[in-house]
Amino acid sequence: MMPMLPVAELHMHIEGSLEAELVVALARRNGIDLPTYDATELKNRYRFTDLQSFLDIYYANLAVMKTEQDFYDLGTAYLTRAAASGVRHAEMFFDLQTHTQNGVAQEAVFGGLTAAIDEARASSGITAELILCFLRHLGGEAATETMRDALPFRDRFIGVGLDSSELGYPPSLFAEAFGIAGSEGLHRVAHAGEEAGPEYVWEALDLLGVERIDHGNRATEDPALVARLRDEQIPLTVCPLSNIALKTAPPELADHLLPAMLAEGLLVSINSDDPAYFGGYVDDNFAAITAGLDLSPAQVGVLAENSFTSSFLPERQKESLRREVRAALAADGR
Repeated sequence: MMPMLPVAELHMHIEGSLEAELVVALARRNGIDLPTYDATELKNRYRFTDLQSFLDIYYANLAVMKTEQDFYDLGTAYLTRAAASGVRHAEMFFDLQTHTQNGVAQEAVFGGLTAAIDEARASSGITAELILCFLRHLGGEAATETMRDALPFRDRFIGVGLDSSELGYPPSLFAEAFGIAGSEGLHRVAHAGEEAGPEYVWEALDLLGVERIDHGNRATEDPALVARLRDEQIPLTVCPLSNIALKTAPPELADHLLPAMLAEGLLVSINSDDPAYFGGYVDDNFAAITAGLDLSPAQVGVLAENSFTSSFLPERQKESLRREVRAALAADGR
């Protein structure tokens, strides 16, 4: 088996790294009633039929998060795990609206997550940034309000994203919020082409001005869109184990579109999405595709390099990290 290469993780919801054991611990700490306080029994419920069936459990579990310490513990757990598996840089999504709707102050969310990021950098060298995601199912006006309310914390996050239920909530609904983000110099990304079709990817690019597409699998259905993504080298953050768990890809990993996307010259990276729910972290995703898709060491190296190319790191740092990937492959005799 290949050793884990240095990578950036660009499509990871920090709330999606809330392991069942931590759900139970936080519920006890905060006096929150759960249907079960057994982590194994809770995990046994993680059998999903589609995106919405996952989101129902995901949002229910997040009710246990109440304090700045909770967000610190969550961030620290993920960053510790990520650093140990080769992640050198992470750009983490967080769902501010979920927490404020649960009565949590913005200060607690930002305070806990940024403290975890600062401590992880000092202790392990991993770097991380936050991307504030708008929840599609709450609508465009709520996204705009959230964007404005978060501006006092502008120095704590580098970009905005768009997640939650995709079908029925096209990117066009969120043009105002993304326009404000752009005027503030924030990076812009969006989930598109996971459950909905290529038209959602077109809207994200043309109406929201996004720099990166999260998922984007269904973009392959539109040759003109594939050509644009290839020609402009617009990053796609693909999450193989998530695709299998949520049935947004063929049930067998061997049939995943990833090899075809690579063959088309698309700027694809590998990410974990919601690792506590979908069977693994980014190293687990790399292990799965290396075995299940019979990828060559060179292809795995391209995916690792793509992760840095697709990040919002400074160009000089990107190139330094890409050289580390190439050096690691060479040292392994690949």
